[in-house]
Amino acid sequence: MTRASKAALLSALVFPGAGHMLLQQYLRGSALMLSALIAFYIIVRSIFERALTIVDQISAGDIPADTGAIADMVTSSANDANGLAENVALIILLLCWLIGIIDSYRLGVAEEQKNVKKL
Repeated sequence: MTRASKAALLSALVFPGAGHMLLQQYLRGSALMLSALIAFYIIVRSIFERALTIVDQISAGDIPADTGAIADMVTSSANDANGLAENVALIILLLCWLIGIIDSYRLGVAEEQKNVKKL
């Protein structure tokens, strides 16, 4: 398996930027990892806040402990400002992942071609 393939697979299956680390492109890899981690944090934080709000409302008796009522609360709370931030963070996370895969493969191929020319 070539280094380009390994780098692309690392970025695809482990985390964005992991393939760059394999190729010793530490600045690019760190930038992708940091961007993806921030986006992931925003998504997880938003989901936990929404879940805690719903649990508090169930505990207070404001909504019944019925799956239909809970599902309605989840969908209605997903449409507020936090839902928008969550959607933007999800798009950023997906873009980081896609950029990580494509760029690490491209850098790996360029490195392999440079090594072939040296021979």
